[in-house]
Amino acid sequence: MKKRIAIVGGGPSGMFMYKRFVDAASQDVAISIFERKSYLGAGMPYSAEGSNYEHITNVSGNEIPEIVTPISEWIKTIPQETLYLFKINKDKFNDYRVLPRLLFGQYLAAQFDMLFEIAEKNGLETHVHLQTDVIDIVHKTSDNKVWIETSNAELHKFDSVIICSGHNWPKTYEGKVPGYFDSPYPPSKLAIKLNHPVAIKGSSLTAIDAIRTLARQNGSFSEKNGLLHFNPADDMGDFKIVMHSRSGLLPAVRFHLEDTHLQNDSLLTPEEINAHRLENDGFLSLDYLFEKDFKRIFLEKDPKFYDYIKHMSIEDFVHAMLELREHLDPFLLLKAEYKEAEKSIKRKESVYWKEMLAVLSFAMNYPAKYLSAEDMIRLQKVLMPLISIVIAFVPQASCREMLALHEAGILEIIPVGSDSSIEIQQKGGINYTYKDEHGKEQSTYYKTFIDCVGQPHLSYEDFPFKSLITDKVISPAMIKFKSASEGMTAMSTNNSVIKSDAGNYYLKVSGITINDHFQVVDAYGAFNDQIYIMAVPYIGGYNPDYSGLDFCEAASGKIVEVIVQQS
Repeated sequence: MKKRIAIVGGGPSGMFMYKRFVDAASQDVAISIFERKSYLGAGMPYSAEGSNYEHITNVSGNEIPEIVTPISEWIKTIPQETLYLFKINKDKFNDYRVLPRLLFGQYLAAQFDMLFEIAEKNGLETHVHLQTDVIDIVHKTSDNKVWIETSNAELHKFDSVIICSGHNWPKTYEGKVPGYFDSPYPPSKLAIKLNHPVAIKGSSLTAIDAIRTLARQNGSFSEKNGLLHFNPADDMGDFKIVMHSRSGLLPAVRFHLEDTHLQNDSLLTPEEINAHRLENDGFLSLDYLFEKDFKRIFLEKDPKFYDYIKHMSIEDFVHAMLELREHLDPFLLLKAEYKEAEKSIKRKESVYWKEMLAVLSFAMNYPAKYLSAEDMIRLQKVLMPLISIVIAFVPQASCREMLALHEAGILEIIPVGSDSSIEIQQKGGINYTYKDEHGKEQSTYYKTFIDCVGQPHLSYEDFPFKSLITDKVISPAMIKFKSASEGMTAMSTNNSVIKSDAGNYYLKVSGITINDHFQVVDAYGAFNDQIYIMAVPYIGGYNPDYSGLDFCEAASGKIVEVIVQQS
């Protein structure tokens, strides 16, 4: 009898998961794919739920994990009217180009179709359920099966379920408070004229998505002598965009990557990590990761930079890298980084320390669950703020638009601290309260507010399949303190720290507990060999920096190797 496997979600993560089964070429399994939308492949980021025509990817074709055909080949097969719509010249296109996100969504959908063709030839049984919401998942120990309940009141029974449900943007005040948006998605809701200042929380790629949409609704771009200019609409004289950023910094600009898939032959092997943990009470040291997966790699590639950082702690390094950014006007720095990135791409030369920071982020993401709570706090507070800025990889086109908006007096950024607050106003809009650079409290009313901090890491309580909570199949993610005294001290100031009955201290992090193969883990520490999850909003505590398609490809490999072994 075939093993029945369900993939919940047909976006990019579901596609990479399905590809693994296609590549395994096993005829002993039957796959069912459940997708809320009427199409597969694009998910939220690359469909109308997350993109308009103005939105572009921050990766090029050569940086995308292999699916079936490269983008440069696929682009030659699409209709001329589609190319015209997206302003693509297929004769000049190459795999180093970024794509409009909606077009990339079409590419992913086409790849999914090609996978189905290969599956059919190989005899892999596949069932697709489109426009089908999965509303609950139940693990029935009586028959050792996992049941899926759908919005059309159907029940489906499986041997294994893989949750690939993708992004989720919960709403708090949107729809209740006029002018309040919990996220800029879907961007069609921002197709509005706003003859007043707009407050944006955050300065990430999510914020840039909102900026690109708002700009086109309230003016237009034009190019003259190689420079981009923004022209506000005649009746939008008071239109302005004000970003409010914790650091007051803008993300770094996309450059040429020497290793397009963030791998490196010098990275720690799983065996080296395990050996280190055996010598360190089961914990993985963040300093060890930083030393081995970052600093030592410069010995050969950039000895001069290695000499500069070899004696630096993580804190010293972050301080040194941020110090320059913090003392320069963020838009002057953006202009300088744009020129640096332009040179990097033209010469196909990496900005190596930035690339290696991206490699470190990807390398530490998978074993981050083995950090001590002390190191997890350091990661969250010290290293991740730098990583989130440097490896955002803002595309050059977005950079040019932001500079044009700033030159036109339309776009500005205000640094706000962790003590800043947003107060809902009864008449609509918000008051943004923060302390300025002189420590003086400022409070500004904005008729329109958009939360653009990016995909939130959601909590255990937010998990959508409630039977798994009720039946205690899953558990909240926690990281143990290495030192009881450190845990006790942290508990006095941090309400995310708890003490167990056994007297150990733990840091509660977002999402649910998973093991190395992305299997859910219950409150007793037992993993479930039938339920897997790679839905990023719910595993962010154990995977603090999931890296898009690279993450999907890596996680799917960990999952399928277990399922195939079980078959």
